[in-house]
Amino acid sequence: MTARRTVKLTANFERNLEEVEAFLLQAEAPQAFDALLDELTEIVIPNLERFPGMGRSFLERPARSVETNNGMTRLTEQLNAIAPGSELREYVMTHYLLLYAHIKDTVYLLSIRHQRQLSFDLASHWPA
Repeated sequence: MTARRTVKLTANFERNLEEVEAFLLQAEAPQAFDALLDELTEIVIPNLERFPGMGRSFLERPARSVETNNGMTRLTEQLNAIAPGSELREYVMTHYLLLYAHIKDTVYLLSIRHQRQLSFDLASHWPA
């Protein structure tokens, strides 16, 4: 039997949850947020406690630009400075993408986005 890891939510992850909730309220689907919380507590977190390497490696994605390659190199160096063997992974859910770091015996939930959420706010760039 494998040892259970500790799963911790970062402040950014908690902000992302608030953004997802606002997005789902605007889409008139508040029940979807409750379903997300249930899925996180009943499935995702228990899975990561037991199998922290189950997500796909974020840093093994192909770099399609020099900037991306440089950024991934810096990120790898930073993770290795924290603890050699640290990993940055993606957990693909039905409607969400979750980014997490596995550092030593702890899994840090870093970010979550709904698949239909934009990563930037276009509406704020134009007057109403």
